[in-house]
Amino acid sequence: MAYSDILKTRRSIYILNDQLPVSQAIVAGRIKEAISLSPTAFMMQGIHAVILTGDNHKKLWDKIVYNTLQKIVPAEAFKRTEIKLNTFSQATGTILLLRDLEAVEQMRKEYATYADEMDNWSWQDLGIAMVNIWNSLAEINVGANIQHYNPLINDEVKATWNIPANYQLVGQMVYGGIVSRPGDKERKSGDELVRVV
Repeated sequence: MAYSDILKTRRSIYILNDQLPVSQAIVAGRIKEAISLSPTAFMMQGIHAVILTGDNHKKLWDKIVYNTLQKIVPAEAFKRTEIKLNTFSQATGTILLLRDLEAVEQMRKEYATYADEMDNWSWQDLGIAMVNIWNSLAEINVGANIQHYNPLINDEVKATWNIPANYQLVGQMVYGGIVSRPGDKERKSGDELVRVV
């Protein structure tokens, strides 16, 4: 598959199931490779992930996120929230995306001239790693979408899966077998978005 085809294939896919077209080991290998090979500012290497599968994946959506939102979403609106959470729970797994804040702070000390930019560059590192994971999964026909229930669930997630205190939970990428693909999306052309001078 050409890289441009991967870019076209990668979409936010919400209707997922737990039937992967490849083994869980292949998916985990793709995630590890994508994070390891993604560039980071000053070789910060501060992007990490925890892959939740099976009961751990279900626990995130059916208990932690569900119980957290049930306390704050008005009762009359919660049914819609519950339906949405069920779509995530029915997928195969979730990648917890994390930033190592200690690594950012260390880079601030080592490269004081650029200290004010290190946090911004760490977010860019995260974005690169996220899209590399997503594209790599799209290439093997594994669907995914990214959720952001942080910081509401951060403390419980960290305690449940023994995540270091200096790691900041910044997103949850749900992945699984593709039940249904989204329709076409109207996009601006490259000519509209890019100027060559």
